Amino acid sequence: MQLAASTVPPAGFNFSSKSEMSRLTRYLVGLFWSNALLFAGVATVLIWLIQCLRVFDVVSVKGQSIFTLVGQAVLSMPPLLIVFLYVCLGIGMGRALRDLQLSQELHAIHSSRRLGALFGAVGVFIGLGAMLLLLLTNVVEPMAQRRLSEWQASIAADLVGRTLRPHRFSEVTPGVVIVIGGRQGVGEITDFFVDDSRDPAMRRTYIAKSANVSQDENGYVLNLREGYLQYTTDKLAFSQITFGSYDVSLDRLTDPVVDRDPLAESSSFDIIRDGLSTGVWSQNAIQMLINRSAEGLRIVGICLLVASLAAFPTGKRLRFVLPLEASVLAAAFGERLVTTYVPGMFAPYAGAVVMIVVGLVILAYKLRINQWFGGVPKRAEMRA
Repeated sequence: MQLAASTVPPAGFNFSSKSEMSRLTRYLVGLFWSNALLFAGVATVLIWLIQCLRVFDVVSVKGQSIFTLVGQAVLSMPPLLIVFLYVCLGIGMGRALRDLQLSQELHAIHSSRRLGALFGAVGVFIGLGAMLLLLLTNVVEPMAQRRLSEWQASIAADLVGRTLRPHRFSEVTPGVVIVIGGRQGVGEITDFFVDDSRDPAMRRTYIAKSANVSQDENGYVLNLREGYLQYTTDKLAFSQITFGSYDVSLDRLTDPVVDRDPLAESSSFDIIRDGLSTGVWSQNAIQMLINRSAEGLRIVGICLLVASLAAFPTGKRLRFVLPLEASVLAAAFGERLVTTYVPGMFAPYAGAVVMIVVGLVILAYKLRINQWFGGVPKRAEMRA
């Protein structure tokens, strides 16, 4: 007598050799990626449209072209992609496993004892996803942020240059008014006046006898000469600083004051190379590398958790079943919550480690490790 499998593998699945197992792994990896990329593509388009609306002032206020709008929206996408991409990968893999269960293919894989191919596909998917996310975090995001800062500086220079008309008050951006007395020479401005009232707590007024626009390693700079800087607080306290020469970044006159972070605009390879060449590793540089590497660990955690929940077929009919997408989102929010409130340098790893531990515990329970290695009969012993 021979024990028959409870489920017959569907047509097209022949698990008789290692080559067929590798074919099954490739099939599953392709299925995982097709679902994940479909979901990520839809989310990317929606978020890109939101970013276009957010930076629409480059067209409506700053007078730039539609191509500038599109480019600015694209360059602002990498930080958002890093936040939601690992969630999309987890949901994509979960949807693929759910489709396999609905089509009975997952039952066939288990009944044919090809869990090695299944979890091999999960491992390959995790590895590729982690590589993609680490590439975005360590290389693409710093490059995009540096290019975005440079682009914004050039827009600021263009905006100020177009709005500077002699004896005419011009509002270059809400709250910033500029007027000049005239122009002379090459780019020389006379009788320069700027009033910046964007900050309710501190009003700044720049007055200079002459000025010109130049560019240095940090972007476009407005060089003021022979003038003074006035501060007026919301309590009507007044102070004045006289200067012979004073440099003002044009970003400060056209956008909210945000200091550029050289580390955030440097790739991880540049940070590591600088540290090895100088032998000095700052606390901020180490923390930046830890934060970026933690993104890859999140992929491992969320995919292991999804595999532990969806990689095993079940015949139970429950009255209420929590959708897998909701479970992934809940895990992502929980991971961020743990990461936020755990103190210490390695806090970015905390949430991912929790997901990995929970996923491994569930997998160990479902696989029943003792039976898997000791209690499961071999094929030769299944014949009576």
